[in-house]
Amino acid sequence: MSDSRMQFELDVPDLGAWRAGNTGTEGVWRFDSGLPGRHVLVTALVHGNELCGAWALQGLLASGLRPRRGRLSLAFCNLAAFERFDPARHDASRFVDQDLNRQWSPERIAAADTRERRRAAELAPHVAEADWLLDLHSMHEPSPPLVLTGLSPRNIELAVRMGTPEHIVADAGHQDGVRMRDFGRFGSEAGMAAGARSLLVECGFHGARSSRDVARDQCVRFLELAGIVDAGDTGRLLPGWRMPDAPGRWVLEVSGGVVAKGSQVRFTEPFQGLEVIPQAGTVIGDNHGEPIRTPYDDCVLVMPSLRQARQGVTVVRFARRRRPAEFN
Repeated sequence: MSDSRMQFELDVPDLGAWRAGNTGTEGVWRFDSGLPGRHVLVTALVHGNELCGAWALQGLLASGLRPRRGRLSLAFCNLAAFERFDPARHDASRFVDQDLNRQWSPERIAAADTRERRRAAELAPHVAEADWLLDLHSMHEPSPPLVLTGLSPRNIELAVRMGTPEHIVADAGHQDGVRMRDFGRFGSEAGMAAGARSLLVECGFHGARSSRDVARDQCVRFLELAGIVDAGDTGRLLPGWRMPDAPGRWVLEVSGGVVAKGSQVRFTEPFQGLEVIPQAGTVIGDNHGEPIRTPYDDCVLVMPSLRQARQGVTVVRFARRRRPAEFN
């Protein structure tokens, strides 16, 4: 960790007052306005070392913000992993038994054979009941924030309306399991057509204080766009949370990626993400003796990281970039 950008500067939030929740599910809170409106769920700590979202949820709870319409749910997800957090070994608290954000299929949840799968079973009813989902994450490497939409044009449109971050990643998910933001109707076009929306925001490096700022900003924007709170509410109760809009937006259309064959994966350079490689066929690394080559010209590298490299883990994704219509 000689790179100063890799130092873990973000303090650990004290969740003691908020751990129990008020729903009967540990770490899950719900507030009902009693009036018609969307049911919005904001989630954090799907990975136990991703503290920025926990700070945002703690701040929402402490502020006393309540929905004027519809319902608001807040969930601290992998508390067992968070309990193990050590800033000197933060990757070790990403999960306990297996990645919680790869367990969101009925078969894996029903297996209930690991702590993460049992936790997914506890959380699943809350996720299934929500209309809009904002899932807050952070990244292994220092990198600008990203919002991941899946492939639905409706989610991409929502991400553009959010106004920030600059880069919108349209992807089909991971080969090694289903993410929460793709669970149930959030992963179906029928669900999208019926009004479901889900965004996953990678707020920046795990240990950067700026990742907390991004998480807070995304909460304000998402809740306002969902229509369950007014801008006057967030301005009064959450002063300073909204950040400036991005000067422009890019949609990064992911075409595929590289799945590690084992732990012996290397890149030719210390890529941080969002690098644009001009020429197709450029070798950017090695995956157990197989060259990693860019598949087309002007290829964007999305979230390259070897910190969790092992068999079955995606270590980099490839994308083409375009401007949304309003920025053309």
